[in-house]
Amino acid sequence: MTTTTPPLTRIFSSDNTAGASPEIVEAVARAAAGPALPYGADDITAGVRRRLGEIFEREVDLLVVSTGSAANALSLAALTPPWGSVLCHRDSHVNNDECGAPEFYTGGAKLVPLGGRDAKIDPAELRAAVRHKAGDVHSVEPSVVSVTQATETGAVLTLDELGTLGAITGEAGLRLHMDGARFAGAVAALGRTPAELSWRAGVDLLSFGATKNGTMTADAIVVFDRSLTPELAFRAKRAGQLAAKTRFHAAQLDAYLTDGLWLRNAARANAMAARLTEGLKAIPDVGLLGATDANIVFCRLPEQVTQALLAEGYAFYHDRWEPGVVRFVTSFATRDADIDDLLGAVARHLAG
Repeated sequence: MTTTTPPLTRIFSSDNTAGASPEIVEAVARAAAGPALPYGADDITAGVRRRLGEIFEREVDLLVVSTGSAANALSLAALTPPWGSVLCHRDSHVNNDECGAPEFYTGGAKLVPLGGRDAKIDPAELRAAVRHKAGDVHSVEPSVVSVTQATETGAVLTLDELGTLGAITGEAGLRLHMDGARFAGAVAALGRTPAELSWRAGVDLLSFGATKNGTMTADAIVVFDRSLTPELAFRAKRAGQLAAKTRFHAAQLDAYLTDGLWLRNAARANAMAARLTEGLKAIPDVGLLGATDANIVFCRLPEQVTQALLAEGYAFYHDRWEPGVVRFVTSFATRDADIDDLLGAVARHLAG
């Protein structure tokens, strides 16, 4: 049995399908020219940490990792005891898409899913959850809140929304983790500073995503509470996330952060999602679902249209949430023509 790969211009299943920015590929090649100290003791890694300090307007620590799952799981492990709980949205990546990694690396902490529109934690639910059975040895102890920016539906937490969640978390004495797999998209969408959207809102650890937005194999943990760094370093080594040649990951991040490439890439992905959203609005019988602030678009399509698009070589997720609901994801590599072709196909199959 043979399978065929859809044309790259027709893949809207994930922003992970995009390649890497040329600047990042070139940076890796430069890093290969000559020796460097191993395990993150190289000059490139040190330079990335300094650059992140400039971007976030304070001194930070950095752990370079190879996946977003590692960033999330290791961060939560450093913030949560085995008898603790992680309060997160029921649609969050840590709850649905990490194959139990947070529970494994925390040594048994429990994920407690909460509700809220657009995959944003509802403040009223959070206020109740941070106090629920606190101090009761018969229950898990509320320990950390994990928020996602941008969310799994393509919405972004505004500064006020993030501030509210951060205040509730801080007042209860809990820690705050941010899954920033699409953090760049949120910064680009809101036009606020990275500092405002992270530590100034109470975030202790940020899973700083980059592979969805232009790097090849590099994500990071940005550490705002630097007292956590020693434990994180041991956990990263134990988890196999301390690369001997860290400089190759760091070189990707260095290029990613240079001259605003990370924000340009994110703005491009967001703009393509906005183009798709506006186009879908103009097509009868297409029902848009939720907010499209970043690079994810949810809509409702008739089953025959979904099947016709799939048969035509388009790739996207469908029926994972409920019948008739599809998800399109754009990236920094998406072109205007790719969006226009998809819109034309949707309109054609609806008419037919």
